[in-house]
Amino acid sequence: MNKGKVRILVVDDEPRYVRAIQINLEASGYQVLAARDGQTAIELAVSEEPDLILLDIRMPGLDGYEVCWRIREFSAVPIIMLTALAEDADKVKGLDIGADDYVTKPFSAEELLARVRAVLRRVELSEQQEPHPTFQAGDLLVDFVRQRVFACGQEANLTPTEYRLLCELVRQAGRVLMPEYLLEKVWGMGYEGENRLLWQAVHRLRRKIERNPRNPQYIQTRPGIGYVFALAE
Repeated sequence: MNKGKVRILVVDDEPRYVRAIQINLEASGYQVLAARDGQTAIELAVSEEPDLILLDIRMPGLDGYEVCWRIREFSAVPIIMLTALAEDADKVKGLDIGADDYVTKPFSAEELLARVRAVLRRVELSEQQEPHPTFQAGDLLVDFVRQRVFACGQEANLTPTEYRLLCELVRQAGRVLMPEYLLEKVWGMGYEGENRLLWQAVHRLRRKIERNPRNPQYIQTRPGIGYVFALAE
């Protein structure tokens, strides 16, 4: 994360939302960049390298899903989706293409700021000290120093959430971790009971690091208990 004032890119085609969000973020000490269309958002993500992006889903032209997907091709910047859609399928779609969190409109300033703080705090913690520079199991290598993951001879393009989840699992390899524990460690307080969120993240992670995601070698499920990073016997 950049040192000094945290910069947040707000992407929404509705000026009233952009202005309201900007006022509240700036009042909390953040620097705000704004974009009212997807193409501008992508260009700012490249040129300005913000610390966090608040991204509306429903926009003309490039929608939030497309923008998120394109940004994930070159950046692991945390992305919070802003959506008027309350259906689980829509939320899952955003998370599946690389978003880190979502907030459903209409939302209060307090809720939005809490989500922003939680995501930034998770990123800061993940950038802090690691007990070992690398972790290797079979054809999986986690480079904690560079925050890069290699599987099956290729680099795995993980989102920040997927990376934090993998780190938590490998740090405690061999131990079965309950969903409640992983939700608090990876997503933070306030995510109790969001088991579907965890299931989706595990599903995406397996697709990226396992040779056979349907028969995972590393991230295994213990029915009724939780997940474990399995060590070779």
